[in-house]
Amino acid sequence: MDKVTGGNALLDVNFILSKAKIGENMKVADLGCGASGHFVFSAASLIGKRGKIYAVDILKPILEAINKRVKLENIENIETVWSDLEIFGATKIESGSLDVCLLVNTLYLSHKRVEIIREAIRMLKKGGNLLVVEWKNIASPFGPSAEEQVKADLLKQAAKKLGLDIEEEFEAGRYHFGILFTKL
Repeated sequence: MDKVTGGNALLDVNFILSKAKIGENMKVADLGCGASGHFVFSAASLIGKRGKIYAVDILKPILEAINKRVKLENIENIETVWSDLEIFGATKIESGSLDVCLLVNTLYLSHKRVEIIREAIRMLKKGGNLLVVEWKNIASPFGPSAEEQVKADLLKQAAKKLGLDIEEEFEAGRYHFGILFTKL
């Protein structure tokens, strides 16, 4: 079997960000951004100086690591936000203010997936995009167990009930699926 590591070997950041339709001057949030800020720093360059990307996570050491890199590289359009995404209204980002929310390999970590999606929707503008990338429901040598994997069909059903329209489904990588939703 071929060796797969983290980073772009597993998920192509540029491909996924293009699917999210991130562009100049947008306000974006990476919900559950992770310590490397894998999508945060790439999105920061796409949105430009007048855009804003929020790196959101519940683990303070993750946000500290991102803040160190932000200071080191003198990046002005990244803001870290500590939040428990499972609590509606807990994220200190204004309701209806975001163009795009990213949930990449975040939902499988929680049993309160609907609550996380509701919090993402709250922050999105009408017509804004929610991009979800999760592990495919296949046996894999790594990644979450089958019980922890997000079922794409259940995700789509829940999203429709929460006021999201499915814009596109795509292969996000060998082990991942992607769904782009639009807030109605």
